[in-house]
Amino acid sequence: MTIRQVTLPTRIIDPALQALLGALKVGQRIKITHAVRVGDRTWSAVREGTFRDLNYLATGLSTDRVPADDIVVPTIHFTKDGGELSSMSLDENTKVELMT
Repeated sequence: MTIRQVTLPTRIIDPALQALLGALKVGQRIKITHAVRVGDRTWSAVREGTFRDLNYLATGLSTDRVPADDIVVPTIHFTKDGGELSSMSLDENTKVELMT
């Protein structure tokens, strides 16, 4: 199921990112920058590739967790330059750029 309007139950997606995601076409080259945080340490993970799809990933978590934990997350699917199929979950800290 392909989506065009990205929503998160507990977080807000930047309107500019929302517009870009809604306009992406299969085959366009993208660069994704994602902030990764573990404990007190934060770093950026940057990936480039060719856009394939945008849909939701159901994580299957149904336990009593922190209310801010989303159990369904939007996920962008792309192909890396070496042909590897890859995906990244989107959150309020994700930046997606269209490459020219």
